[in-house]
Amino acid sequence: MLTDVRENIVHCLKCGACRLDWITCEPICPSGIKYGFDSYYAIGRVSLARSVMEGALELNADMMKRVYTCTSCGACDVQCNPAVGVGPLGVIEELKHEAIEKGLIPPEVRDFLKSMNVHGNPYLQPAEDRGKWAEGTGIPEYSGQEYLYYVGCVGSYDDRGKELAKTVGDLLLKAGVSFGILGQKEMCDGNEVNKVGERGLFQFFAEQNIELFRELGVKKIVTLSPHGFNAIKEYKGFGADLEVVHYTQLVNDLIKAGKIRPSKEIKAKVTYHDPCFLGRHNDEYEAPRSILKAIPGLELVEMERNREHALCCGGGGGNFFTDLLGSGENSPSRIRVREALDTDADIVAIACPNCHNMLEDASRTEEVSERLQVKDIAQLVMESAFSKD
Repeated sequence: MLTDVRENIVHCLKCGACRLDWITCEPICPSGIKYGFDSYYAIGRVSLARSVMEGALELNADMMKRVYTCTSCGACDVQCNPAVGVGPLGVIEELKHEAIEKGLIPPEVRDFLKSMNVHGNPYLQPAEDRGKWAEGTGIPEYSGQEYLYYVGCVGSYDDRGKELAKTVGDLLLKAGVSFGILGQKEMCDGNEVNKVGERGLFQFFAEQNIELFRELGVKKIVTLSPHGFNAIKEYKGFGADLEVVHYTQLVNDLIKAGKIRPSKEIKAKVTYHDPCFLGRHNDEYEAPRSILKAIPGLELVEMERNREHALCCGGGGGNFFTDLLGSGENSPSRIRVREALDTDADIVAIACPNCHNMLEDASRTEEVSERLQVKDIAQLVMESAFSKD
């Protein structure tokens, strides 16, 4: 409840540091950039939370529609560096949780959660179809291998996500990694459920997954998505004892060990987009860059906003499915594509299936898809290390 973060709420100085990136002095909040009003920035949302907590404002679904445009990217926390406890994002997520508890949520969030409750995924697809992406790939089911390859909802059901799941799986096979998948036994990791404030359902997914992992003897997990990586790391709070890595961390180690040897030149200028749930939330910035630097011929160039200062693609906090942030010229994904173009890059490299979809769609909307390719890091490694050309 909001009273649990009262100290954090009342200590907000209203300084507005959460609005601007202190490196570029540009707005950093995705929804704030798009809409401009304080109620779309962390400073305004903390004020809303205080008014609700003190009874000066009644919590309602219309107000929460603004709050739910928050992508949980964590950029506000980087700028704030709070003196006490959690930062602005913690307050915002507590406000979301209170709205869930009182049933005062926008229809888009309600429908998303209904899909998760009824189908166990946001695509309204049957659980038995969850492993169909792997048919004909040679990727085995988990039966005690060193790693469980956890794919997640986007990798299991989304068309572009399935292709990325196959690419990462093929890369691990060719590198000789001992791994398997759960197939239709896999359940949602619950990251987006948690970020919209439905903590009870997140706990359900966490406990069900932990029970399954224990039954199968899973000790190590490699994830396709930073969202799954983030969620499964949080399972520790429910008693899990797991070693969890994102696939870029494992691939980077395999390259260093000589088990993957990028050899074919990729003569291209490449910029890398930091996913929020790999970077800001889990402090992994170097493994993806180390992989890119290992590819001969590839020139890595940085966008002005990178690492903890990177602009979110707009797909976090459930927005990938609810689309409450919406599109338009000032949508963060389109701005991010324009920032990539400013580097004169030929390729924007991605390490997240959500980011891949968001930026690929944005490049088409910006009508620059022929000039700027969107490629997952695994695709670039496959091309360099295992190309038949």
